[in-house]
Amino acid sequence: MAEKPQPVLVLYCPVCSLPAEYCEFGPDFEKCKPWLIRNAPDLYPDLLKEANAKEAAEASNQLQSTSISSAAGDGAASSAPKQEEVKRLPGGKIKKKEKQEVVIEKVTRNKRKCITTVKGLDLFGVKLSDASKKLGKKFATGASVVKGPTEKEQIDVQGDIAYDIVDFLTETWPDVPETAIFFIEDGKKVPAA
Repeated sequence: MAEKPQPVLVLYCPVCSLPAEYCEFGPDFEKCKPWLIRNAPDLYPDLLKEANAKEAAEASNQLQSTSISSAAGDGAASSAPKQEEVKRLPGGKIKKKEKQEVVIEKVTRNKRKCITTVKGLDLFGVKLSDASKKLGKKFATGASVVKGPTEKEQIDVQGDIAYDIVDFLTETWPDVPETAIFFIEDGKKVPAA
């Protein structure tokens, strides 16, 4: 008689919920590394070597910093500048911080009709649904929150309201300075002030 096959035990990562041997293809391999080093060191031997090297480097850095601070004196704090936290995307690219600015663009459709788009109000803490209602009431037109081409939400207002929108934005939301409002004219960004 043939033996009944035994089920294969698979070790799943609690961080990315993939089998441990597939963690490197998961959404965030960096978060999985500590768990893999503790629970599956045989699958990724390079991680173990890397972790040991980091620990040795950190230990030597701590030794140096304690010797420097003790040499500097009792009350003196180390004047090493703190590096700004930078978010790294997959592939090593650095994510840039968004500038706080409101961009107003007038788009013409059907030769006569216009749509004015307002982008970036949410960066100043303005709730876009409330802003679209206020814009619609003020200019007696339709206004709605839509996703733009960059998958960010923006406000589309029917009609050409660029003539009076800067005053309305700065009066309604004092957190939005006039220097942070820009128009897009002929493909170029022009300050509103």
